[in-house]
Amino acid sequence: MALDPQLLEILACPDTHHAPLTYDAEAQTLTCTECGRIFEVRDDVPVLLLDEARGGPGQQS
Repeated sequence: MALDPQLLEILACPDTHHAPLTYDAEAQTLTCTECGRIFEVRDDVPVLLLDEARGGPGQQS
């Protein structure tokens, strides 16, 4: 099952800039359009925890 398009419209990066996220259905990830953090989607649930994100400021992907 894919993420609901209406949900994708309102999801944003949990960091202070709250930038939009882009969804990669094949990789099951959401990527911040500003900081580049990559958030996993597990069992159709976005895991928007900064501590669990890959990449982003000062980190390697």
